Amino acid sequence: MEVDTHTNLVSVIRAVIKHNCDTLLITGDLTHNGTLNSYQVLQRMLTPIESKIVVLSGNHDQIENLNQVFSEQLISKFSLGHWEIITIDSTQPSKTSGYVTKQALDQLDQDLQNSVAKYNIVALHHPIVSMQSDWDDSLSLENADELFNVMNKYPKIKAVLWGHAHQASEFNNDDVVLISCPSTALQFDNETRIGFNHYRLHDDGKLEYNTQWI
Repeated sequence: MEVDTHTNLVSVIRAVIKHNCDTLLITGDLTHNGTLNSYQVLQRMLTPIESKIVVLSGNHDQIENLNQVFSEQLISKFSLGHWEIITIDSTQPSKTSGYVTKQALDQLDQDLQNSVAKYNIVALHHPIVSMQSDWDDSLSLENADELFNVMNKYPKIKAVLWGHAHQASEFNNDDVVLISCPSTALQFDNETRIGFNHYRLHDDGKLEYNTQWI
């Protein structure tokens, strides 16, 4: 299937600008081939967005090239009002599936313990629950149980966000909402549109979001 990803992304960027958001969070796979030139092109395309931009690494990303262009946007945690969003690198060298290292789990544990925010969100690239697709699930996070063991200690976590799946979905784990965002290129389910998720974080700990389809 041929997809004009450039045209699709232009449409998404125009829609994002209209929302005038505080922060744009890109949950990995910034480009398909991870070349330096592709990141430079993307950087130019994102220039009209005045919001703060935070990016995560995905399995398609080449970290050396990504870091060369987006080093200032590779942020491990950031605050929005009463909320703190903590990001995790779930990528593995030369593998499509994800894995969170012990070092990353320990760092997450420490970040959550030290967080002075009222509420937390955890963001990563790979799905942490079944996407109800044998193909997709085989390429998801390999050690999700270990991640849950850390997160379950912190009731301030209100949501976990990820990309990778090319599918808009919502799940629940007790009081934590688990959300996957759609792709700006194409979806892996029956959805033919492209899109992104728009979130609203309230001071009382309520999280609202809707998927913006284009």
